[in-house]
Amino acid sequence: MGSTVKKIALLSGGGDCPGLNAVIRTITKTAISKYGYEVIGFVYGYRGLYHNNYVELTEESVEDIYKEGGTILYSSNKDNLFDYLVDDGHGGKVKKDVSDVAVENLKKDGVDVLVILGGDGTLTSARDFSRKGVNVIGVPKTMDNDLASTDVTYGFISAMSVGTEFIDRLQTTAKSHHRVICCELMGRDAGWITLYAGLAGNAGVCLIPEIPFTIENIAKAIKKRDEMGLPYTVVAVAEGAKYADGTKVIGKIVEDSPDPVRYSGLAAKVADDLEKVIPNHEVRSVNPGHIIRGGDITAYDRILSIRYGVAAVELINEGKFGNVVTINGDKMGYTSLEEVIGAAKIGQQKHVDPNGELVKAAKAIGVSFGDE
Repeated sequence: MGSTVKKIALLSGGGDCPGLNAVIRTITKTAISKYGYEVIGFVYGYRGLYHNNYVELTEESVEDIYKEGGTILYSSNKDNLFDYLVDDGHGGKVKKDVSDVAVENLKKDGVDVLVILGGDGTLTSARDFSRKGVNVIGVPKTMDNDLASTDVTYGFISAMSVGTEFIDRLQTTAKSHHRVICCELMGRDAGWITLYAGLAGNAGVCLIPEIPFTIENIAKAIKKRDEMGLPYTVVAVAEGAKYADGTKVIGKIVEDSPDPVRYSGLAAKVADDLEKVIPNHEVRSVNPGHIIRGGDITAYDRILSIRYGVAAVELINEGKFGNVVTINGDKMGYTSLEEVIGAAKIGQQKHVDPNGELVKAAKAIGVSFGDE
């Protein structure tokens, strides 16, 4: 099959993620040096595919991007070509299926295979293009590490490492002033970043989406630390964690996004609530936000990105289209787009197990999750 492929195209969709550039680099170099494919990249995700806006990718152009955050192809999380906002001809906008335009652009450009780097939303469109006859290979992208089909995704370790550094730095200032400091980290529905960064950074409390919490239980944990001679506490807070009554804190609603809810502000609310019940402590909150997405990526993610990228090109060579690259244990493999998206649609994300080994280990060393 590989001998019939002459040209491949890449695009990255959804939010940016540490390791995207490293994967783009690996796919480009492997495709050119090992198989002699021509490589282009559509810019701004599916929007670039619709407008046929692309750049040529060469070994030289990608050589030095192996450690850079972000994506040189840019990205967008609002451009579903199967439900795309276009002019209605009367000065307004209307949503329309323009996927056929994208398919024609691929044909016109001589693209044999489309490699799509993205999460659930981006890969849903990848599946839909596969159903229309496009040769598609998916490479999973999620900083939250919440895809059920693969054990670990590139970018997670880098994001967790930056989160750990933040908590490390907060420890020293919290200790100096005997403060309680709540640090909000990304994690909409899965608490992997907060759990790992919280444990690595020695946070006294970790609040994750999988374990509802109460302010009273957090206050109890802080009091216990005070009595142990540790009159300061760093609280690691996942943005999507929720109170025991189900309350979440929504920062804003982005109407034209396929995932319109933006969580933000939970750490500030928890800090305000805590200060009312622990008057002997000053309570502060910080939110590093998108900082954990940016900057250089860790050595682990650089290696993982190489493995994902090479595996993607091998699937092309073997003609195994309609699949997503995965890693299970220490072995690279693949899962069908139909299976990956089907699992996502019925809520089968990879969540932290509240009764799992890691949570039990955290509780064994005194970490509170605000649930008891």
